[in-house]
Amino acid sequence: MRSAPTILHLDMDAFYASAEQAAKPSLRGKPVVVGGLGMRGVVATASYEARRFGVHSAMPMAQARRLAPNAAYLVPRFALYRTVSDQVMELLGRLSPLVEPLSLDEAFVDLEAGGVADDAASARAIGEQLRTVIRGVTGLSGSVGLAGSKMLAKIASEEAKPDGLLLIKPGTERGLLAPMSVRILPGVGPATGDHLRRAGMTVVQDLAEAGEAELVRLLGKAHGVALYRMALGHDDRPVVAERDAKSVSVEDTFDVDLHDRVRVRAEVERLAGRCVERLRGAGRSGRTVVLKVRRYDFSTLTRSETLRGPTDDPTVVREAAARLLEAVDTTGGVRLLGVGVTGLADFTQEDLFAQAADARQAVAGEAEDGADGAPDEPVTAEEAAEERADLLAGRRWPAGHDVRHEVHGHGWVQGSGVGRVTVRFEEPGERPGRVRTFRVDDPQLQPADPLPLVRDPEDYSSWPASLPKSLSGPVPPGAAESSP
Repeated sequence: MRSAPTILHLDMDAFYASAEQAAKPSLRGKPVVVGGLGMRGVVATASYEARRFGVHSAMPMAQARRLAPNAAYLVPRFALYRTVSDQVMELLGRLSPLVEPLSLDEAFVDLEAGGVADDAASARAIGEQLRTVIRGVTGLSGSVGLAGSKMLAKIASEEAKPDGLLLIKPGTERGLLAPMSVRILPGVGPATGDHLRRAGMTVVQDLAEAGEAELVRLLGKAHGVALYRMALGHDDRPVVAERDAKSVSVEDTFDVDLHDRVRVRAEVERLAGRCVERLRGAGRSGRTVVLKVRRYDFSTLTRSETLRGPTDDPTVVREAAARLLEAVDTTGGVRLLGVGVTGLADFTQEDLFAQAADARQAVAGEAEDGADGAPDEPVTAEEAAEERADLLAGRRWPAGHDVRHEVHGHGWVQGSGVGRVTVRFEEPGERPGRVRTFRVDDPQLQPADPLPLVRDPEDYSSWPASLPKSLSGPVPPGAAESSP
C-alpha cells in the first residue's frame, strides 16, 4: 500500500456502445446494444440508455431484445474500438512508463513512476486533466479511480461511473470499505455473495471481523486468504507494463485420427486440466478459454468463450472447453486438439461459486462458420481486410458495420434481409443522416473502414506538460473525493 493515491485506474464508460453513439449521430442519446446478434449471441456492452431497461453485459441477446425492443442492436466493430483504444493508451503512456492495460477500455497507471503526481492534490489534478483530454481526443468519457493500490483504484473508478472521478486517500481504505457490500470486492459475485450471506456476512466489515481462518474454511485457502486481505484494504500488487506471456495453452497431435465423440470430449477435458496446471504454475488466471480443433482434412477451427472475469478453476475451464466442443463438427476425425486460456491476470476476479455453472457466455468462432458471439480480442488489420472481402463475396451486411456508396458516401448498415440492405448515410460530428435501401448485391455499395470519431480535436500534443499539477487545487480533508 502506498502513502499517496498515485495508482490510477481508467475505465471507459460503456466503451463499445459509446463509440457507436459517437460514430453514428442518429444514435446519440438512444439505447444501443453491442454484441452477437444470432441465436446464441450475448450482450458485449449496453449504453446507459439501454441499461435503464435492465440490459447489461453477458445477458443473452434474446433477453435484451425483450427488455429493450426499440434499442439499436449492432455487431461489434473492433477496428474502430482498437483505434480509439490506441489513442487512449497513448495518452496514458504520456503519464507514466508503467501502464497496465487490462482490456481495450481499461488500464492501470502508476503516476508516481511517471513523476507527474506524488500526493493527493497532484494525482487528482492529473486524473481530471486525463478525463478532459480523453474527451477532447476521442469524444468519449471515462471514469477515473485514484488510490494507493490497484484494488482500491479499480473500486474507486467503478463507484465514480459514469463520467466521474473518485479519490480514496490512503489510510482510509478500511473505513471506506467497511459498510460496502461484499460484492464490491473482486471474486465476489452473486453466488459467492449469497454463500457469504448465508454465513452472516453481507458487508466488507463482516469479512474483516470473521477473520482469515473462517474465510479459508468457507472459500478454501487461496481465495479465503485473498478475500481477507482485500477486506482489510491490503493489496501490494505493482502496476506491470509488460507481461511475460499473453496466453497459456496445451495441445496434442494424435497418431490416429479420433472419431469417437466421447473420446474427443475426454481428451478436451484432459487438456483443459493440463492447461490449468500450467496457468496455476505461472501464478496467473485468465478470462477467455480457447479451443483449437484440427480436423482430418487439416482444416483448423478455433472457438473461444469469454468469462465474467479471470479464473484458474479447473472445473470452469473444463466446462467451458466442453461447451465450445459442442459447436464443432468432428465428423471425419480429429488430428489435433488444443485448449488455451488468454486475457491473463495475476489474480482471480470471477464469482467463485457461479462461474462453473454459467453457460450463457459469448461464444466466438471463425467468421466463415457464422459464429455470433462477441470475441474478446480485437481483430488485426489483416483479419479486418479478409473479413471485408468475405462480406463482399457473400454480400452479407452486419448491422452497424461501415459501408460506402459511390453516390451517397459513407454510411452504416441498419439492417438487411430478403435481398435488401438498409443504410443510414451519416458521419461522426454531423447531423443524423438519411436512410436508403438497396439490393444486397448493389455494385455501388462496398464495405468500408470506420471513420475517425473526432476529426479536428484540440491540440493536446504538449499534454501533460502544458497543464500544471495544481490545476484542481488541494483535496479537502476526508476519506474520498469525487467529481461528476
